[in-house]
Amino acid sequence: MVHVLSSRTLLRPTDPDRSRAFYGGQLGLAVYREFGTGPERGTVYFLGGGFLEVSGRAEAPPSPGLRLWLQVADAAEAHEELTGRGVEILRPPVREPWGLVEMWLQDPDGVRIVVVEVPADHPLRFRP
Repeated sequence: MVHVLSSRTLLRPTDPDRSRAFYGGQLGLAVYREFGTGPERGTVYFLGGGFLEVSGRAEAPPSPGLRLWLQVADAAEAHEELTGRGVEILRPPVREPWGLVEMWLQDPDGVRIVVVEVPADHPLRFRP
């Protein structure tokens, strides 16, 4: 088996400056590192135990099947903070039948982002 030391999602936006403004400014993700120069330079953001790299440029938006799953401590608090920053919320936080609290939004290229709260009574909180 491959021993994975780290991971990151690579995102090639159609407008890198707009995407950096969204992920760094509106979502408020902390920058791990930046590299290169010019409008297509790379910015790597912290995503909990992984990273999101926004770099390069694509001619078309990513596949509609691409989704980002971001876990937060409190989805209602995240909703309030993000709406205060002008982020368009596609669906406010709702407790799903499977027990997670999910809120949906999208980045400037239409990449769907689910912001998830794992309630204290959810099985993901317990290890056998």
